[in-house]
Amino acid sequence: MKQPPRQRPYKDERDEQIETHSRSAALDFVVAATQILTIMCLIKGNPAWKGSLALLFIGGAVSLFYKYDKYEEKPYIQVGICLGLIGIALFVWFGITG
Repeated sequence: MKQPPRQRPYKDERDEQIETHSRSAALDFVVAATQILTIMCLIKGNPAWKGSLALLFIGGAVSLFYKYDKYEEKPYIQVGICLGLIGIALFVWFGITG
């Protein structure tokens, strides 16, 4: 009989890398799905494209904020702030006009 694999009591570096890659792949999927949703809403004339597009801009801003935190180079934070402001403006516009 084959024994089930033994449970490890702690997470090692490999587990952390797998978790990081898993989250990255999931985020890539969500970004692609949001882009498709935005295009579908635009084609159908649904105003939800504003909220969907806002998510893409805010996601890009958060990604740049993370890079700024790691690299400490000003262009990352500057572009991230611009993208974040565009995303917030789109959210407000979507919230007001629907």
